[in-house]
Amino acid sequence: MKYYLIAGEASGDLHASNLMRALRTEDPAAEFRCWGGDLMEAAGGVVVKHYRDLAFMGFIEVALNLRTILRNFRLCQKELMSWKPDVLILVDYPGFNLGMAKFANTHGIRVFYYISPQLWAWRSSRVKKIKKYVERMFVILPFEKDFYARHDYEVDYVGHPLPDAIAASSAVTPAAFRESNHLDDRPIIALLPGSRAQEIPVMLETMLRVIPGFPQYQFVIAAAPSILPDFYDPIIKGRQVRIVTGQTHDLLRNAEAALVTSGTATLETALFGVPEVVCYKGNPLSVCIARQIIHVNFISLVNLIMGREIVKELIQHDLTPEKVSEELGKILNEPGKTRIKNDYVEMAKVLGGHGASARTAHLMVQYLKTK
Repeated sequence: MKYYLIAGEASGDLHASNLMRALRTEDPAAEFRCWGGDLMEAAGGVVVKHYRDLAFMGFIEVALNLRTILRNFRLCQKELMSWKPDVLILVDYPGFNLGMAKFANTHGIRVFYYISPQLWAWRSSRVKKIKKYVERMFVILPFEKDFYARHDYEVDYVGHPLPDAIAASSAVTPAAFRESNHLDDRPIIALLPGSRAQEIPVMLETMLRVIPGFPQYQFVIAAAPSILPDFYDPIIKGRQVRIVTGQTHDLLRNAEAALVTSGTATLETALFGVPEVVCYKGNPLSVCIARQIIHVNFISLVNLIMGREIVKELIQHDLTPEKVSEELGKILNEPGKTRIKNDYVEMAKVLGGHGASARTAHLMVQYLKTK
């Protein structure tokens, strides 16, 4: 069968690539055409558009790039009509994907959605669009099944794919990791400033300013796979920090603690058992608008999954070097370190273990064969 997938950011590229491999196991003749990244290409997909050209986040940022977004819509519509896939598989990225769901559905193309948009946090009215245009929704967070049930929409809960992605990643020894990246023997603090060019400078500048207060540690940046290494140079400005590319999992395996931009990386960090401080600062107007319409108490997946504060979130005006330093100090020392690691163990149990990609692929192929 022919599968057309759309993922608009790095985490979507990761999860979609693992889904593609699982789909090929279920359907050896599978053909993939996609909007995504290098991982989806490595999994056998023909990448029409890279997600680095799609990652606009925030109300103001979307408005400023509206012409580009509309051009991408038209290109994707043309692609779907030309290639005529058996199914369109949408991966999160709701602003773009819900529009494509409507287009595909009205033109007779079946639509599956993998990794639900966070409608439970804001704009729950969009459930009406999903019920109308999406044939099957595959959710990865345990509370999402109940959320959709309250809106009279049946979904498949498949579990979170990150445990599988982590288990599948190869690991080097701590000594080899340090040697290959020219690191000394000091404990490592990982900096994960995000994957979007618009957010990295703001987030990383604040993170870097805490370095002088922790001379007994070395700081290492996990570079985003879609960002060229020299992008970071004018932000770092000669500070004592290293950069690693394509080694985020090895960095987390060797990190004592981490400063992490809000997003999937917060959950990834937790699954590696690394104490973290969650950071976020966006366009002031975009954040002001978001606060009026978002109805959750937390922004990090770790806290959302558990329904309570496990990791500290420093958002907008609270994101200062002084507060980051204070919270980092807390998780580097007892009892903060032990408390957060115990909470991570509880959270991992709630997520439901391994096999999400395989379960999703099996269900998708069965649905495609029975209708």
